[in-house]
Amino acid sequence: MNQDIIVDDDLDWQSERQGIAFTAHWQGRKIDCFLALPHLEHMTGQSLIDEGNIMLAFESVRFDIEERVAELVGEEAFAPDGGLYL
Repeated sequence: MNQDIIVDDDLDWQSERQGIAFTAHWQGRKIDCFLALPHLEHMTGQSLIDEGNIMLAFESVRFDIEERVAELVGEEAFAPDGGLYL
């Protein structure tokens, strides 16, 4: 678990974008993040169909997601809108 990055519990499945929007906090800054469904499926090794399973899958790899967000912050890989896209 990365103590520098805190992923909030505000997960929002966005079916039209086929991914999960969430926020993370880093050094007091709120960062909008988006995790595409194919990436989550790759991380979990599962085919995910319904929202309930998608949210459970996110929780099962939450610490890995925090680490990836930390890597992207370290690389300053922010999108033009200031968000991070995984």
